[in-house]
Amino acid sequence: MKQIRPAAVAGAFYTGDPRSLAGEVAAMLEEAEQHMEKSATLPKAVIVPHAGYIYSGPVAASAYALLEQGRNIYRRVVLLGPVHRVPVRGLALPSTEAFATPLGVVPLDLDAMAKIAGLPQVVEYDAAHALEHSLEVQLPFLQTVLDDFKLVPLAVGDVTPQEVAEVLERLWGGPETLIVISSDLSHFLTYREAQQIDSTTAQAILDLRWPVSHEQACGGTPVNGLLLAAQHHHLKPRLLNLRNSGDTAGDKSRVVGYGAFAFTEEPADVH
Repeated sequence: MKQIRPAAVAGAFYTGDPRSLAGEVAAMLEEAEQHMEKSATLPKAVIVPHAGYIYSGPVAASAYALLEQGRNIYRRVVLLGPVHRVPVRGLALPSTEAFATPLGVVPLDLDAMAKIAGLPQVVEYDAAHALEHSLEVQLPFLQTVLDDFKLVPLAVGDVTPQEVAEVLERLWGGPETLIVISSDLSHFLTYREAQQIDSTTAQAILDLRWPVSHEQACGGTPVNGLLLAAQHHHLKPRLLNLRNSGDTAGDKSRVVGYGAFAFTEEPADVH
């Protein structure tokens, strides 16, 4: 019997009913596609938010709609998100072999996980994954836009951007490997304050300028690791969507910011 990490936030961050969930995700992707600028180059990496779908789902869908073009290309998803409930030193892998959602079971890429298991900053720690939503909420989107993929889930705690970038480097691969960074932006500011701060943060990401602080993005650590790797690999970032909970389903007096970004590998100059 495979060890499976069950869905922990189905029924809270998103509906636990499979049919309703499939319909909601499809509707958000369809809406995002209507505003999408198509690109001939598939993203190597994306940054997406991780709140309840009613709040951040439409923003996340702006990135996932782009990934549908790679449905048969992406075979490995390296997914990094910050820990919210259980602190950890380093980047935590689970001991399980799969993650479940109401849409089915996602197998883990055990070979890829073995490649990074020997790094000192990588630990095996199921407690960091058990109740963590930052990774789980991405899975129904991935299950919808990709056909056949394996997952490398990393719950990111106290670690440096350089240590995150080293892990990404080991798993970089080719077109078959997609990197997904899960992060919201500012938290609990007024609508106008959030717009100003999130705009500044978005520009820093577009400039590949780090460090992005944890006040700017709760997933600042994995975001910074990606920005460092993106500099090294000459990735080109693009802003796909920038909104906050006051724009989607929330009160404008106290909002959380959400951004969706895509990073593409630029073809080498031919002389």
